[in-house]
Amino acid sequence: MVQEATQQYYYGTGKRKTAIAKVRLYQNLGSGEPGPSVRVQVNGKPLEEFFPWPTWQAAVQEPLRVTESLDRFRIVANVEGGGVSAQSQAIRHGISRALVVFDEAFKPTLRKFGLLTRDARIKESKKYGLKRARRAPQYTKR
Repeated sequence: MVQEATQQYYYGTGKRKTAIAKVRLYQNLGSGEPGPSVRVQVNGKPLEEFFPWPTWQAAVQEPLRVTESLDRFRIVANVEGGGVSAQSQAIRHGISRALVVFDEAFKPTLRKFGLLTRDARIKESKKYGLKRARRAPQYTKR
């Protein structure tokens, strides 16, 4: 951990629903072990342990696959709020933003795949007199 404090990183904040991800991209300087798996750490755990489903893992790795930089970075992400799916998409958004900070040339590619756009859909708030946002109480004739 002491090594991380001195090494340069690229930062990006990702959001989805109520999940917020703070993502740091550390550039691999050749000292890391090469391989097909991405070195991603989420809240202090490996990616495979934090997101056991392949769909969530694929969502996190999508910006790196699109920009063909799977083995160029080591990623440290802190995520809070929301559900598991929203957290994986928030990390994806944060990685995309951090990649643009790293290299502006990635921006058109990431934009084309819709990875830089913040998905602003959130839960609609409850209205008074109703059971949920739009669900009215059941009508009784008598």
